[in-house]
Amino acid sequence: MLAQGSAAGIGIYLPLVLLIVLAAAFGIFSVLLGPLVGPSRYNRAKTAAYECGIEPSPQPVAGAGRMPVAYYVTAMLFILFDIEMVFLFPYAVAADALGLWGLGAVALFIATFFIADFYVWRRGGLDWN
Repeated sequence: MLAQGSAAGIGIYLPLVLLIVLAAAFGIFSVLLGPLVGPSRYNRAKTAAYECGIEPSPQPVAGAGRMPVAYYVTAMLFILFDIEMVFLFPYAVAADALGLWGLGAVALFIATFFIADFYVWRRGGLDWN
């Protein structure tokens, strides 16, 4: 009786196992079929590393190889907004249970966040020059 129950328990995983086998077969099939049906004529341009239209060189181009700091500041601000949302979603779910204390904590959190945003805005961190 125990063997029959364990066999039925394993049967519920059959769709998952079939999906994993199908995904692996598709991946292997794609990797093996690619070179057979793909183009086989190569030239210097196709085998060179892609450098956004710039000729690849072993040394960085003087002055042109630097990324503007504004991109990094924007990325960091985006991460901060994401973190803010991660902290605000649980409050939105449990706002009734947290009551007035939870409202005060979230208000303090948002006020601190907006003070930091105001500081960044006044320092010109949001300006694109």
